Amino acid sequence: MINTGKLAGRTLFITGASRGIGKAIALKAARDGANIVVAAKTAEPHPKLPGTIYTAAEEIEKAGGKAHPCVVDVRDETQVRNAVQQAVEKFGGIDILINNASAISLTGTLETDMKRYDLMHQINTRGTFLVSKACIPYLVKSDHAHILNISPPLNMNPKWFAPHVAYTMAKYGMSMCVLGMSHEFRKQNVAVNALWPRTAIHTAAIEMLTGPGSAEISRKPEIMADAAYAILIKEPAAATGTFYIDDEVLAEAGVTDLKQYACVPANADNLMEDFFLDSPPGKGEKTDSHAANTVLIPKLFSKLQNVISSEIVASTQAVYQFNITGDEEGIWFLDLKNGNGSCGNGAPSAKPDAVLTMKSQNFVDLFAGKLKAAPAYMAGKLKISGDLQKAIKLEKLMKAFKAKL
Repeated sequence: MINTGKLAGRTLFITGASRGIGKAIALKAARDGANIVVAAKTAEPHPKLPGTIYTAAEEIEKAGGKAHPCVVDVRDETQVRNAVQQAVEKFGGIDILINNASAISLTGTLETDMKRYDLMHQINTRGTFLVSKACIPYLVKSDHAHILNISPPLNMNPKWFAPHVAYTMAKYGMSMCVLGMSHEFRKQNVAVNALWPRTAIHTAAIEMLTGPGSAEISRKPEIMADAAYAILIKEPAAATGTFYIDDEVLAEAGVTDLKQYACVPANADNLMEDFFLDSPPGKGEKTDSHAANTVLIPKLFSKLQNVISSEIVASTQAVYQFNITGDEEGIWFLDLKNGNGSCGNGAPSAKPDAVLTMKSQNFVDLFAGKLKAAPAYMAGKLKISGDLQKAIKLEKLMKAFKAKL
């Protein structure tokens, strides 16, 4: 997506702009010569996460833009309003708001403590509403006013609620702001839209969810930056109230080669689909084949018993329970925490760290390497309760077991 210069001199207020998608959008606009308000919490280097508001500001300046870093926790109304006022004083107004800051916890109802629930709702829904509310009085004065929320289309399929209802509610709160505000401020010529990725985007958040191998199944943040740019250069009256998907935006803009955005180009056709987007036709879930698979799972566990080692137990330290549905319905366990390890039919004697529920065919495909744990979870083919990271780690264990069989 080639820069056009249409955002030159425009002022963008971007939450969560110190890293990831927020910073990528900032850098894209900076190449036009835009002014960027870097509104994020990280002023001091984080031990696990790269980037601060100051390092992001430095990159923005080097890219050709002007930057103003502000310490902003979107939960704090005073900090938000002070940052907005600083932006107006420094750059003369605000033309574009990107509501990017977000919090995630992929936990079920019983596993979600209220502190985590409140955090997600305060950052995602309340934060988006608050920052929008603070910026709109200045946006209505702009002749190119845009609000862009990094949030999904409102998909009411229950599979996007059941595994993590608290997160879905909080994220959909951002999308409901789009639905309401796009109509509320249409007459003032303020465009309000949402943008969401088709696939996982390689950020610190996805790496925490799926582990260090997340790059293999993800696209770069630049695809979101290019898609956001294509939206933001449109006239506000011509583009409002829409829930955009990144690859669809780029296709409309004439960008057909998406391989350039894959972190690993060789995996460009085998990426993890993101939440809230139903699989396109032809990519639906497989059904069990009774004749072929009625004895596969017992055979698999019989083989597993022979390759479990004390080294694997020491490095894994997790107990798994598998609730299998379909043709080979039953409960199975894999104990890689106690003694020399064990596996078999029935529930584990020790409390499981992760409980995985899936159809028998999906379990077989997971073991065979045909199905990846993270994409299966995202697509609703795999339900997980307990420790998500240990559950996702199982995919690598399966590969190790397969190599020894």
